[in-house]
Amino acid sequence: MHNIIVLLSVMLLLSACTSKEEEALSKEYKKNSFYHHQLQKTEKVQLYDGPVTKAVLTATYLNEESKDKTYKPDEVFIIGVYIEDEENDGAEYEGYSLTLNGKPPKTIQPLEENDPLLKDISFKSDWSYFYLVTFPYTPAKSFKLLFESEAYGKGELHFAKVAKYVLSKKGF
Repeated sequence: MHNIIVLLSVMLLLSACTSKEEEALSKEYKKNSFYHHQLQKTEKVQLYDGPVTKAVLTATYLNEESKDKTYKPDEVFIIGVYIEDEENDGAEYEGYSLTLNGKPPKTIQPLEENDPLLKDISFKSDWSYFYLVTFPYTPAKSFKLLFESEAYGKGELHFAKVAKYVLSKKGF
């Protein structure tokens, strides 16, 4: 009987120790859970000329994992591009290329600043141009988005259809 009273006392003491800050943090996280989910699917790469950043590309993978094995959707990303020292209207980037596992995009659609798709994107800047980029379906669980410049080299972004920690190191 004595052990039960001690156990109940300890449980009561531990349950009363949650702070208001933890509860507030938990509520804030739940309120912004979609934002945090998108952040997990976002990668960034920079291309340099010596110590100077010349190009920045951010990519957010929009596809969700599907249990339907026959469903083979295109691979869709929101891509943000910033090119230093470019007088560019955002329509063409000569000398730059973007491929997914070696394949070029099927479509590239410019997005307006107030586009609803950009509302929940976790990593964006006011000086970048944004695009909805569609690539052909790839059966691989993990894949590589390659951003390449004739002048500044290349940068790789790694994405996965499942959580990255589920994949083995061989997947990347």
